Amino acid sequence: MSTAIDEQLGLIKHGAAELIGEDELRRKLSRGKPLRVKAGFDPTAADLHLGHTVVMHKLRHFQELGHQILFLIGDFTARIGDPTGRSETRPTLSTEEIAANAATYQEQAFKILDRSKTEVMWNSTWMDAMNAADLIRLAGEYTVARMLERDDFEKRYRAEKPISIHEFLYPLVQGYDSVAMEADVELGGTDQKFNLLVGRELQRSHSKEPQVVLTMPLLEGLDGVQKMSKSLGNAVGITESPSEIYGKMMSISDELMVRYYELLSEAGPDAVASLKAGRLHPMEAKKAIAAEIVARYHDEDAATQARADFEAQFQKGGLPEEVPEMDWPDAGDGEVWICRLLKETGLAKSKGEARRLISQGGVRIDDERVTDAELQVAAIGKPLIRVGKRRILRVNFGG
Repeated sequence: MSTAIDEQLGLIKHGAAELIGEDELRRKLSRGKPLRVKAGFDPTAADLHLGHTVVMHKLRHFQELGHQILFLIGDFTARIGDPTGRSETRPTLSTEEIAANAATYQEQAFKILDRSKTEVMWNSTWMDAMNAADLIRLAGEYTVARMLERDDFEKRYRAEKPISIHEFLYPLVQGYDSVAMEADVELGGTDQKFNLLVGRELQRSHSKEPQVVLTMPLLEGLDGVQKMSKSLGNAVGITESPSEIYGKMMSISDELMVRYYELLSEAGPDAVASLKAGRLHPMEAKKAIAAEIVARYHDEDAATQARADFEAQFQKGGLPEEVPEMDWPDAGDGEVWICRLLKETGLAKSKGEARRLISQGGVRIDDERVTDAELQVAAIGKPLIRVGKRRILRVNFGG
């Protein structure tokens, strides 16, 4: 029995950031009954990226081990707005927006999870049944002092930025979800740790066995530095085209690829160990995970075609059949600052992003890498500019 539990714990802890209550988890597993494993998702956005799916992959691991997945749609908490990571109060969403986003979340979740082994729950089920007196009693189970221990609140309090009373309710409602759902384990990102621990405390106060808390790392974006975010331009959207997903995955560094294997791939711990030990060629490993991600959100044929297109276009030195071309207006003194050039051609969203791309070695002019963000480009001829491996443009200076 202990060996089987150790094997389960090995898969559960794979890629995780922190496991709070490991001894408790061992005891729960030793009972031989499927655990009730909870993860909540507030449908606050319609467009999901790979960073949103990290927790879903860990849920899949629990599912493979025979445990019951409780996929919670936070339609009630979405009305409050999660203050996690916020420097100001989050605007609330309409019921229609929440319903539309929830449909998207489920559609994407079941590309990872086994639908037949997943119980979808909505926290409006029990929260809408609460009256004002019930909510006041719930609020009485936690103190303002404990609430201000939360990093987001503490920073805003010290900066004299407003904190709305309803934001204090968010961790309480999330915690009460665990009471209502009788969760044995709850998963979330590292930024959710405070909320997950509130769940443990509320379960204790309701005379229930406290849940084990498992936090997952926040996935770095394509730049390998900042958390994946659509607004930062470093995200891989799961509804993007096969070629776009494949190309973006091929642009990540070898170091970041290991991280993506840990958090996104179904290849498992052995593949990660082989990568770290150098037994897998980095390029082939990168192609494998790029194809895996494309196949997951499209299909195997799309993955095969994306790989073939990528190799034909980039690895064999080829160019697309039609390279976009843009005429440049009069360059004045005959030179153009590289960051201005990248921004105004649309190859970079801003001059700041242009500087970052150059510092990462991602900009080439006629196949020569640009290393100086202050470079003045001679406004002559029709140079070919590449940014990363997907953005290509020929600029016609007319000279």
